[in-house]
Amino acid sequence: MAGMLQIRRSHGVLGGFLLALLGIWGALIPFIGPYFHYAYTPDKAWTYNTGRLWLEILPGAAALLGGLMLIVARGRHTALLGAFLGIVSGAWFALGNVFAPLWTTASPAGVPASTTTLMRAVEQVGFFTGLGIAMVLVAAAVAGRITAVPGVTAVEPAAPVTEPVTVPSAREEDTHVIK
Repeated sequence: MAGMLQIRRSHGVLGGFLLALLGIWGALIPFIGPYFHYAYTPDKAWTYNTGRLWLEILPGAAALLGGLMLIVARGRHTALLGAFLGIVSGAWFALGNVFAPLWTTASPAGVPASTTTLMRAVEQVGFFTGLGIAMVLVAAAVAGRITAVPGVTAVEPAAPVTEPVTVPSAREEDTHVIK
């Protein structure tokens, strides 16, 4: 039973790496994006507010943690927990800004800082919605792979097959004596 809970480490490494990169992107882009004119308000680099904490830093850190758990996981439970963190983080990125008005009156994430409609849409997708969907997609694919792949079991080498040896009996009927 214990062997069924083990997985090969290669099952979650690529997905974990992608999830960790997406988490780093989500947590850092609000701080370094203004250098490239890719920002939400306030559009000053390295400006902190609670909206960025709740809607970008925390879900980005959770996705990074989930990705690292997937990279180092040897058991199904650890890998599935990492994938679950990635799914929740992605949902948080995609839907957190929608539900934020329930706990505050101001828009905690700000608004896209660009003036053109296209760039405003690109910022929305890159900061929140598209990033969240990509995280959910990667984490769900890894979770599916982890649950679908059979566990690693210790295979013992088979004992060599030997043919049964027949020993002739020494009964009188079997022996032919010429008289």
